[in-house]
Amino acid sequence: MLKQQLRPALVLTLLLCVITGLAYPGVMTVLAQVLFPHQANGSLLRAGDSRVIGSELIGQAFSRAEYFHARPSAAGAGYDDTLSGGTNKGPTDSKLADTLIALAVDSAVKLDAALRGHIPADLVTSSGSGLDPHISPASAFLQVARVARVRGLDSLAVRRLVERHVEGLQFGLFGAPRVNVLKLNLALDSLSRSRAHR
Repeated sequence: MLKQQLRPALVLTLLLCVITGLAYPGVMTVLAQVLFPHQANGSLLRAGDSRVIGSELIGQAFSRAEYFHARPSAAGAGYDDTLSGGTNKGPTDSKLADTLIALAVDSAVKLDAALRGHIPADLVTSSGSGLDPHISPASAFLQVARVARVRGLDSLAVRRLVERHVEGLQFGLFGAPRVNVLKLNLALDSLSRSRAHR
């Protein structure tokens, strides 16, 4: 009796292991590589010399004045992808309001001559994952004058660069317009190099 029940159970277990552990992941991997190779390989962005410099899906810290700055990260200073998650600090948390947001506001006022009370929220607060690679168009436009001044570029040219990098709604329905900071900074480096070679 036990032998009659044990054999089908073992056969079914092995069959499910082959289907769910080998066949399904293998088929999905092949389909992903054929249909969406860029996304399946991490949406990696490369510099001009083909060296990988990051993923368009994970934010990076830019602190130098000649670059557009991303929003603050709850995952540490370097956008550590192993620490993804929010700060779990709400609007009544005194450390968030008195320290973290206050420092971010002071930085925006000092670096970009922003007016207190008119700073886009995403420049002073982190995203839910702490790894958001995007900022709002308003945050990018606020930084145009600083970036243009430090790089010695025409602010109108930098503003047009930002306008070209504004991404619309996801599938035309979801989210809000946004700017990928890493893509924008790569384009900015390219613009600076092209101007330097003239």
